[in-house]
Amino acid sequence: MTRLLMIIACLLPLAGWAQRYEFTHADTLRGSITPERAWWDLSFYHLTVRVQPTDSTLSGSTEIRYRVLKPGKTMQVDLQRPLRVVRVEQDGKPLQVRQDGDAYFVTLTKPQQVGKTEAITVQYAGKPHIAKRPPWDGGMVWSRDKSGNWFIATACQGLGASAWWPCKDHMYDEPDSMAISITVPEDLMDVSNGKLRRVTTNADHTRTFDWYVQNPINNYGVNMNIGQYEHWSETYQGEKGPLAIDYYALKDDAEQAREQYKQVPKMMKAFEYWFGPYPFYEDGYKLVQTPYLGMEHQSSVTYGNRFRNGYLGRDLSQTGWGLLWDFIIVHESGHEWFANNITYKDIADMWIHESFTNYSECLFTEYYYGKEAGAQYVVGCRALIRNDKPIIGTYNVNRSGSGDMYYKGGNMLHMIRQIVGDDDKWRQVLRGLNKTFYHQTVTTRQIENYMIEQTGKNLKPIFDQYLRTTQIPVLEYRPVAGGLQYRYTNCIADFTMPLRVCLGESGPYQQLQPTTQWKTLPTKQATKLTPDANYYVLCQAAGK
Repeated sequence: MTRLLMIIACLLPLAGWAQRYEFTHADTLRGSITPERAWWDLSFYHLTVRVQPTDSTLSGSTEIRYRVLKPGKTMQVDLQRPLRVVRVEQDGKPLQVRQDGDAYFVTLTKPQQVGKTEAITVQYAGKPHIAKRPPWDGGMVWSRDKSGNWFIATACQGLGASAWWPCKDHMYDEPDSMAISITVPEDLMDVSNGKLRRVTTNADHTRTFDWYVQNPINNYGVNMNIGQYEHWSETYQGEKGPLAIDYYALKDDAEQAREQYKQVPKMMKAFEYWFGPYPFYEDGYKLVQTPYLGMEHQSSVTYGNRFRNGYLGRDLSQTGWGLLWDFIIVHESGHEWFANNITYKDIADMWIHESFTNYSECLFTEYYYGKEAGAQYVVGCRALIRNDKPIIGTYNVNRSGSGDMYYKGGNMLHMIRQIVGDDDKWRQVLRGLNKTFYHQTVTTRQIENYMIEQTGKNLKPIFDQYLRTTQIPVLEYRPVAGGLQYRYTNCIADFTMPLRVCLGESGPYQQLQPTTQWKTLPTKQATKLTPDANYYVLCQAAGK
């Protein structure tokens, strides 16, 4: 497909809300698999960065190793302004570079033979984008701790890793492994992904921290966290054996952190039960204090929840259950399975990350406080659903869907569990997802098809209804001679979904199979239907 046709395809209004946003050429370069990306496959990054807090600058390079999939001459590498590419070379020879906004097109002179592994090195420098409201508005965070020391971090989901380092900034392609070398002033420590290989003290009063990631890693999962940290560790005996767990907190906060971080093994135990083995045993797990709320950086989960349970001390469900555990430890760590192990190919499918991880909060609650507690938590979060636009966003333009991917998506999964009606099977579906799509980038269709196949249930109407529209189905009922009639309204054509209801306000539940056509339930006394609260549907008498 030519670039012009790609742009036209991306501008097509895939949903009503998309018509209100005019996508640009830059959106297409950022969000699509351009021809200059498609012909080569990432195999390895070596990111080298020198951090200079006094003038808020970065300088360094990225070595990009890649496999040649098909003949190509031009590569797209991404780096966001105001950072700039200084030089690109292959085999020590400089290459010609053309800039188009935040994309750089590198012309290769060496023949690219299919099947061979090659490398380029991209040197860069400048002042990176400063995050205004991290982690939601991403970029660099330059701050100070309570003692006035530098406290620096990165957070870039959505905005993209190219906000602070040169890379192939599209989620469909991940390197098989990665080296990270961060140089900071000698009184500071850097904590990044993977395991620490060495620390080198340099003659210019700096230190270089060399980290190595043995597993595939998505771009926004790469991070650096810089401060005067205190470090301690433990070994967790998990499903795959001993897992190294490392903790980092500012020295002034270490006493509080040592107490709050005790929730990490509890999290690990619950999530290995529900989702299967932690996906990155080779790289370990770290929890690292940061000057912002937190983010799911792979094997380097960041934490800024002020050492309080709940979400900054607040229970998002308003049930009380959310105050019994630390939201950031649970939620951001849940992303190690759904975001870092199973990763969306396109941010339009971000629900794969956030719906499952929102639902993980429910499962964590259930694991320690019982099934009813977990159900109350996820149902309580419905008050936060906006139904403003579809959960699935617009493809090929780096555009995610509604924030309802959290609470509405979590409720959709909770509801599917009721439809499956077999908790052991449901657990195996969740574990099977992480085994089948281990260390892979995926699409919505892949996840949907897997769940339909493994549950043996017709889930397609449910996915179409809850992911692709803003309508919440309404169970409509009306009394007739000898019974009650019922059907779904406010839904897609031919919508059908099993539903547990009771006759009247309370009583024993029975399962119905409503469709968009009237059906009759024989009954002599009841004049209304009440759906099981575990199903995210509305209910009303016909004509109201």
